[in-house]
Amino acid sequence: MFSNRTNWKLTRNRLTEALEEVRSSGARVLDLTISNPTRAGLRYDEHLILHSLASRQSMDYDPQPKGLPSARAAVADYYQTAHGIHLDTDHLILTTSTSEGYSYVFRLLCNPGDELLVPKPSYPLFEFLADLEDVRLVSYPLIYDHGWQMDFPSLEKAVTTRTRGVVVVHPNNPTGSYVQEHELRLLNDFCGEHRLGLLADEVFLDYAHDGKRHQSFARNRDVLTFTLSGLSKIAALPQMKVAWIATSGPESEIAAALARLDIIADTYLSMNAPIQWATPVLLGERKGIQKQLLDRVLGNLAELDRQLATLKVGQRLSVEGGWYAVLRVPVTQSDEDLAIELLQTKSVLVHPGHFYDFAGDGYIVLSLIAVEGVFSEGVRRALDFLNY
Repeated sequence: MFSNRTNWKLTRNRLTEALEEVRSSGARVLDLTISNPTRAGLRYDEHLILHSLASRQSMDYDPQPKGLPSARAAVADYYQTAHGIHLDTDHLILTTSTSEGYSYVFRLLCNPGDELLVPKPSYPLFEFLADLEDVRLVSYPLIYDHGWQMDFPSLEKAVTTRTRGVVVVHPNNPTGSYVQEHELRLLNDFCGEHRLGLLADEVFLDYAHDGKRHQSFARNRDVLTFTLSGLSKIAALPQMKVAWIATSGPESEIAAALARLDIIADTYLSMNAPIQWATPVLLGERKGIQKQLLDRVLGNLAELDRQLATLKVGQRLSVEGGWYAVLRVPVTQSDEDLAIELLQTKSVLVHPGHFYDFAGDGYIVLSLIAVEGVFSEGVRRALDFLNY
């Protein structure tokens, strides 16, 4: 009765089952995996945000496939003020999420069975999106050697006649590594040679730990490039469901891509009016919330390093941006078994590396946006466990 594309394993994983058991026992779990900023103790201007959703203009139905001009202008202004990039608003398409943005671009570039090259390790969402669009993912590794690097020889080996694009995450989740300038040049050469689209996920772009501005792929002109981002991370408002695709590259290819994307967007018309009219206000809120988040991230990172220096168990891998840290730990069992035992014995929840498709065991991933006290105590318990 059901399609093969949804033939996923629907049972809960062992870590989820263990978490439910620990919580049902009444134990307080210290969650070092938190990704929901609205539950991380941040201070939002609730009155301003809620008031922005009450525009009288929302009562008028004005279907715009790419999104309302005022909302797209707000996104273009973000790129101008935050990243020094002038974007034509006609090159922007609003979506309800970056996931939907991926879906649009996958549909644009790929026939059933075509391939996209994706980084490994990275966020596991890609697999589900690809399954739904009948696209095959082929991974290329990020290599760690005093920092993360793209493995270009592996890209060359992975490309086939069915390859349609390369996905980069800038900075990567969970490694926190940005694509470097020399890597961008190599990417453009690679994509140009093989006539591939370039998909850049930049949801964590603004969270550079050194405070410096990293270049957005939205300025890339050498090859057809689709830059995805949204309010979920930029303004820490995942519930508001505002995201976008910024298209750049050679003008003739932009025009052809946008003509097709316009029809895809017109088919769904997924963006609702209240959130579009609120977008200028919601994007404006990013400045205050980003400072809070960066202060939290850097404070927790410093606390993690302090405790690691004291106990000397595990190694924190280099991280440049984003909300996560990766620890390399001694391999005494699988990462999943380690995470389950840590949860059961210390009531601390971490993500095992295999959730993010690390090549082997010996990695755990920690969220850096956890409330400071929870993070400090959770790390202490986790390192005590590893040191035992």
